[in-house]
Amino acid sequence: MSAVKQEANWIEVGQVEDVPRLGARVIKTDDGNIGLFRTAEDEIFALRDECPHKKGPLSQGIVHGKKVTCPLHNWNIQLDSGEAVAPDEGCTASFPIKIEGTTIYIAI
Repeated sequence: MSAVKQEANWIEVGQVEDVPRLGARVIKTDDGNIGLFRTAEDEIFALRDECPHKKGPLSQGIVHGKKVTCPLHNWNIQLDSGEAVAPDEGCTASFPIKIEGTTIYIAI
């Protein structure tokens, strides 16, 4: 999935149904990949696709509740903030999302 349309500072990145429930899709940007994550409740979140621990690809992790588990070393990252869950420490960048109808926009 790639950015296709820009309006103001929001970039259209796809449709809600493009992101599997309890899964992720990757948006490639000049500044690195961003993972779009969808919860069981159909909430969408966007995080830099790098675990703060050893830069594991969070988009390949398991989504549960409002967290994703890094596939490399099982760190849990909060989807709404990018913060690692204690006892782990660190943070990955999070990005604002808005949904209009079924269209997802991200502010990068």
